[in-house]
Amino acid sequence: MLRTMLVFPDGESRQGGEELIATWRESTDAHIWIDMQGETQDSERTLLEAFDCHPMAINDAHRARHPPKIEEFETHTLVIYRGISSFDGKLNYVPQQLCFFIGERFLISLHPGMALSVERLYNDQGKALLLQSPEQVALKVMYISAGFYIDGLLEFEAELSDLEDELLEAGNDELMRRITLYRSRLVKMRRIFSYHQGITQELIAYDYRHLPRDVAETLHAINDVYERFERLYSLTQMYYDICGDLVNGYISIASHQLNITMRVLTVITAIFVPLTFVAGIYGMNFEYMPELTFRYAYFVVWGVMLGIGISLIWLFRRKGWF
Repeated sequence: MLRTMLVFPDGESRQGGEELIATWRESTDAHIWIDMQGETQDSERTLLEAFDCHPMAINDAHRARHPPKIEEFETHTLVIYRGISSFDGKLNYVPQQLCFFIGERFLISLHPGMALSVERLYNDQGKALLLQSPEQVALKVMYISAGFYIDGLLEFEAELSDLEDELLEAGNDELMRRITLYRSRLVKMRRIFSYHQGITQELIAYDYRHLPRDVAETLHAINDVYERFERLYSLTQMYYDICGDLVNGYISIASHQLNITMRVLTVITAIFVPLTFVAGIYGMNFEYMPELTFRYAYFVVWGVMLGIGISLIWLFRRKGWF
């Protein structure tokens, strides 16, 4: 699907298809946003080449799972961004690659499927932002997308709190598997946000021709996007650490319970070892054992064994071993 939005300096706007490109070329000060969703690479390449986009930039945009990046060319600036098509409070998310070709008077966005941030902006503030400059639209898409991530992570915070309560009340292997799954997803998200944070840091530190820092609105938009990605990175790191603490806490509790069990078994063993020793001595089949002829030998042995057992129980209770 190819759709275009054309905005003139007087505020007039039009929406349509590829036919608006010719109208844009006839104007010297109009801005155009071309959004291509699910188009073939050949059709994307044909359009991008018509806008004098660099072949290396086109190849990067068509490369599957390309890391997020920003690169400046003579006629445009390429921004590869990891957008979002769905996300929920259990960190089930489906990312997708968004590519922006930002020129002086044009913005071309490429994405394979529906992008929530693009859809929201195209139907809401797209015209007003495009009237200002194309880079305002690209930065706003990134800002909205980061907002979806933040909403999902904050929803996950409630899930994590419930999981922590369940783990303390009745921890089990199923909860541990869920925590491990969350940690794995948080690592992947943290890696994505690290890339995005690097992009916005570059925008703040260096001058890009098509994203000028000397324009107050652009600089403000860059700072807003940077703050959101910085917060996203901090949240994912914090939640990852919390999941790690839950795992360590569960292991510590399990280890403590195992130690208690082993201590009880050790106490029982310590009590019965001397009793077994006595029983073993008098269970030997020697022909002559003086004690066997003693009339009260049986009761004496029982008394000795009971005395040893009671003494050991008293000793262990005094030491607080059980």
